[in-house]
Amino acid sequence: MREVRLIDENGEQVGIITTRDALDMAHDRDLDLVEVAPNASPPVCRLMDYGKYRYEQTKKEREARKNQKQVELKEIRMQPRTDTHDLQVKVNNARRFLEEGHKVKFSVRFRGREITHPEIGRDMLEQIAEDLRDHGVLEQKPTLEGRAYSLIMAPSPSKTQQPAKRSDKPAPPSPSLGDIDFDAEDEDQQAG
Repeated sequence: MREVRLIDENGEQVGIITTRDALDMAHDRDLDLVEVAPNASPPVCRLMDYGKYRYEQTKKEREARKNQKQVELKEIRMQPRTDTHDLQVKVNNARRFLEEGHKVKFSVRFRGREITHPEIGRDMLEQIAEDLRDHGVLEQKPTLEGRAYSLIMAPSPSKTQQPAKRSDKPAPPSPSLGDIDFDAEDEDQQAG
């Protein structure tokens, strides 16, 4: 008969007993016998409500996932013929995505004979990376993948670690025109 080191439902050691006695004890207390350290000599088992334990574990995992920030990869597609104004609109959208904490993938897709001038796409991507240098870091340099040049930018570490500080204190009121005493200013000018 195999022996196990038993820990009861309160976390106290019962001692080394046979497996049959441990199973009987678990059955009497309406609990499960769970092996927690199978490689120990003798193996360590614990009396617990395994269903309740699994429920609490999944609840903790759900809470951890809820508090976790999900980083999305936003893709912005362009062509070598994309005009400068349209390009600026796309850069502004990318800037907003980076400030929200998302990664941004820029793709310049070549159609037909456009692929004969890949330097146009590379230059566009390098210009975009330069424009967004203060909002993100270059994670993947411009690379040619099939018929598309692509580059990936990630948010700056300093921007993502420090959320915008909001003070609970109200801002001091700025003086309005009604609060300024114009007569006192006139007296100062006349005296001087």
